[in-house]
Amino acid sequence: MNSKEIIFIVGPTAVGKSDVAFFIAQNIQGEIISCDSMQIYKEINIASNKPPKDMIEAVPHHLIDILSVEEEFDVARYNQTALAAIKEIHDRGRVPVIVGGSGMYMQVLLDGIFEGGVKNEALRKDLKEQARQYGNQYLYDQLKEEDPQAVEKIHPNDVRRVIRALEICRQEKIPISELQKKREGLWGKYDIKPFALNRDRPELYAKIDKRVERMVEEGLVEEVKKLNKVKWSLTAKKIIGVQEMLGFLKNEYDLAKAVEMMKQNTRRLAKRQLTWFRKEERLQWIVMEESDTPEGIAETIMRDIKLGAE
Repeated sequence: MNSKEIIFIVGPTAVGKSDVAFFIAQNIQGEIISCDSMQIYKEINIASNKPPKDMIEAVPHHLIDILSVEEEFDVARYNQTALAAIKEIHDRGRVPVIVGGSGMYMQVLLDGIFEGGVKNEALRKDLKEQARQYGNQYLYDQLKEEDPQAVEKIHPNDVRRVIRALEICRQEKIPISELQKKREGLWGKYDIKPFALNRDRPELYAKIDKRVERMVEEGLVEEVKKLNKVKWSLTAKKIIGVQEMLGFLKNEYDLAKAVEMMKQNTRRLAKRQLTWFRKEERLQWIVMEESDTPEGIAETIMRDIKLGAE
């Protein structure tokens, strides 16, 4: 392994990324960096599906259990923290293995992040009001005129990003698409080996259902109940399982309904993750079969990495 190598293992929730990454890290003197927006929270273990203690003790893991659920976390903070971890791991002569389901986190690491642009609250308020009065397409059409390249990467209904792009155009007097070209990430500077895991949809959904049922058996209701009176941050509230179980605890519906909502919301998350990753042309896809073991998939990836180095 060379000192500039970084391995990515990404894919939808419940596909089996963590086990595969663990076996790879064990065999290549690697350390794992979480690419997950929920495993950062200390108080949430079951809902965030953190790796078990024996895995964390056997292989160093980073960006897990670093914040309270009361704290906000965003992509810029992730980027800064993950880059620092990558440097530390390389300095120890080891290999970072980045594993998770956040396509956005992966992308900012690979391509960098655009943080510039002064905020204009008055302009934002005006644009939000325009969207409310005239519809999302009205704003989207404005952006299409001012920055045709930006609209290719933004959905018309993603009002927040449309407003931000318009705000940048009008504040900086330059299209956001031009400013984003100045971003710098890991790609081109390091030997990046990016792999994406997937399964046939029925098999993936079956694994999602089993995982949700296991979470409930392991004490998900009790975990959420202990934090019932905590002031959750906006990002922590997005953890699947939290809102569903809070609704059950408030007697809004029974446990069976809460579990079914969790399964459905997790399946929707998996679909969104796959949509994001399929747009990323640099990924090498591996479709896992029911008979595949994490060790077997890890060996396949390690063979590919070795062949690529020759």
